[in-house]
Amino acid sequence: MKKALLLCFLLSGWILSALGQVSFNIDGFSKQYYGKVYFADTSALTSAGWVEVYDRITNKKLIHVDADELSFDLHDGEIKPNIAEIPYGEYSVLLYQDYNFDGKKDFAIMDGFNSCYQGPSFLIYLATENGFQFSGDFTELAQDFCGMFSVDYKEKTLSTMTKDGCCWHQFSKYIVEDNKPKLIRTFTDNLKNDPLRIQTTEEWDGKKMVESVSTSINLKSESVENYFKFHVDAMNKSIILYNKNGHTLNYAIMDDKKNVEFYYPSDDSDLSEEFTYNKETGNVSFENKDTSYTIYDKSGKLGINITYKGKTHQWVGNPKSRKGSIGKLLRVKLDNVVYQ
Repeated sequence: MKKALLLCFLLSGWILSALGQVSFNIDGFSKQYYGKVYFADTSALTSAGWVEVYDRITNKKLIHVDADELSFDLHDGEIKPNIAEIPYGEYSVLLYQDYNFDGKKDFAIMDGFNSCYQGPSFLIYLATENGFQFSGDFTELAQDFCGMFSVDYKEKTLSTMTKDGCCWHQFSKYIVEDNKPKLIRTFTDNLKNDPLRIQTTEEWDGKKMVESVSTSINLKSESVENYFKFHVDAMNKSIILYNKNGHTLNYAIMDDKKNVEFYYPSDDSDLSEEFTYNKETGNVSFENKDTSYTIYDKSGKLGINITYKGKTHQWVGNPKSRKGSIGKLLRVKLDNVVYQ
């Protein structure tokens, strides 16, 4: 009978191995707890499976998490805990550290690759007097952003990052109040409208989130094929017209601190926002809501006339500040320019 049982055990182990199924103990992170992880298919880089946490003394199962995908990363034949190379590197399936700053270590258990761009995602279990309790609020930070959130014990803050392609990133910071994360700062870096860079900061002032926005322009960007620029000394501002990617004409006004105060079109994919170029007068004009703009560059004179509610403001440019010309800028046919 014993031989038969031994044979069955060996046979079942051989079948599991042949199918690529395997389980590992996860240890070395706590004197009180240990973990287990099961991979359904070790032939792939990721596999469905589960992760469990046990009490070391009683061997009682405390946490069980099923996962659609788990990363299969071995270190000398073992599964290591507490690896979190934020945001895009290697992650352990089990993380054990204090997330709510109460002095007790909590668990983050991988449940798949559900964060941004199929990054790893985690369920958070907080240590309480009655065992480990699932926290939906902390779990949101480990699901809805890029990878696991980071922890700053000196400042007692949590940080997340998310992105949209190469050119839009958002970084958020949280404190913990009433055992929940509370957003206190968000910084968004937006380069989708290159060469414009729009940076938005929202910060908690004790009563509400206060927003500030700064916009800059990089005329050395590869997207700028040519530009015309001059300075209006009386207003201490610079006027810029530029050819973007050989397709559209764009306008920007920049203050003395190199902040872009206004740009047009607001979305250069919208070709209904047009410019008109009069070759004879050398004028470029456009309208935005109830304001019309005319930029001129003729016979050594340059400037811009801005008409708002019937009143025209004449801003004369400094010829010595000139870079480029309207004529050279508009030698090519641009999609959003009407040539007269």
